Amino acid sequence: MHHVYSDTKKDPHSPLFFTSVWRMMVHTHHLFRGLVQRTIKPESQFVEDYLPEWDRLDKFGSHVVTRLTFGAIYLSYYIYFAPNYFYFLLLPIHFFMGAVQGAIVNWCGHKYGYSNYGNGDHSRNTTPWGVVLMGELFQNNHHHDAQNANFANKWFEFDTTFQIMKMMQWAGIIKIVVPVG
Repeated sequence: MHHVYSDTKKDPHSPLFFTSVWRMMVHTHHLFRGLVQRTIKPESQFVEDYLPEWDRLDKFGSHVVTRLTFGAIYLSYYIYFAPNYFYFLLLPIHFFMGAVQGAIVNWCGHKYGYSNYGNGDHSRNTTPWGVVLMGELFQNNHHHDAQNANFANKWFEFDTTFQIMKMMQWAGIIKIVVPVG
């Protein structure tokens, strides 16, 4: 939905329609929860082609026991490896890493930086943070060519995730598919 409706009122997480990053995150959470619980149905254009459904995996990943288990794993890791208790202050970063990273990408990637392409939206590339976030903040490049696994297009842009994918392909773990057309 985000790419089809980028930076319009139908965009599920465009910073242009929220007064704060927190409100955008809460809205995105409610939308995602509604899709998982089937209280919100996606528009037909998003499900015309084959769309795999992983009900069990969705329920497992969203279940409170699963979340508490992962929290306990993180906590156990800190108990075993942290050299002092000061390191426990980093636990919230691990607990909320996915939501925070998603908020940074969608907020900053549509508010700050430069554009390589006129995509008809407000997507931006944000360097040097695009490198720090492993290529995720090259949003303008990604919106220009959403099927391209490499988000870096200029000589000074570096997509760490794509480089890892190339190593995984070299090792035979994955296959990078180049879309036709």
